[in-house]
Amino acid sequence: MLTQDQINQFHRHGILLVENVADANTLAAMRAALADIVEKSRAVTQHNAIYDLEPDHTAERPRLRRIKHPHLRHPVFNDFPRAGPLLHILKQLIGPDVRMHSSKLNLKAQDGGSALEWHQDWAFHPHTNSSMLAVGLMLEDCRMENGPLLVIPGSHKGPVYDHNANGRFCGAMDPDNPDSAALNYNSAIPCVGKAGTISIHHVFSVHGSAANTSPYPRPLLLYEFMAADAWPLMGVQDLDAFNSRMICGQTTYAPRLEAVPVRLPLPAAQKLGSIYENQAELKRRYFEPASGPAKTNKSA
Repeated sequence: MLTQDQINQFHRHGILLVENVADANTLAAMRAALADIVEKSRAVTQHNAIYDLEPDHTAERPRLRRIKHPHLRHPVFNDFPRAGPLLHILKQLIGPDVRMHSSKLNLKAQDGGSALEWHQDWAFHPHTNSSMLAVGLMLEDCRMENGPLLVIPGSHKGPVYDHNANGRFCGAMDPDNPDSAALNYNSAIPCVGKAGTISIHHVFSVHGSAANTSPYPRPLLLYEFMAADAWPLMGVQDLDAFNSRMICGQTTYAPRLEAVPVRLPLPAAQKLGSIYENQAELKRRYFEPASGPAKTNKSA
């Protein structure tokens, strides 16, 4: 259970780190499941419904940016949020009725795992209210050189920023856009810690991550959760699948409407797929690739 101080910190900063949420047995089971999924990627040569590949992925040296919807790939990833410490935390922050929006496993491969540009999760999926957050579980120890998740504290209290490039949604914020010029990127909190630690960030929080320049991978299991009365403004395509993601409590067909800022993710991204493909359209980037020159005027 979170302390009141931790709850206050989350609401104040929009980011919270909690240690020891996954025990050694759970981590071992997740690592084994991950190894099996990665092994099967050797036969994959292009992005598909399961895998998002690093540009240098090969059968001999499989390198993945993301495993999509891991809760559908192995039971251990589906079971984790439904019992134990994480469930109690979700009830404290969201309420008794909680639905999973989605899951993904960003691997951030060693020696050059891809960066993710600054963005807000809300830009991808605005809902009828903002009782939404993301949880990242560190499957391995996460250090600064791993390219940890970086979250700008207090940014969840600001506006929804422009995430378009060339007139289309790209899932990233242009760091030189006057729309977001007031953000202090240097204040970003790095989500580092021992394996089993979770980060929790609000759906409005501005976050990103640099490339992994270390010899160690940074697998981060990410879930997005919402109150059951938060309904997507872009609609529900499969009601049965939508309701199957209830973590606890009861679903409702009476959405709660909240006065929240909204920008629809339209026109659709030029490169559909994961956020990595969406962000390929962004021309002015904050984070350099691992092989590129280091930033001298911007750091986080």
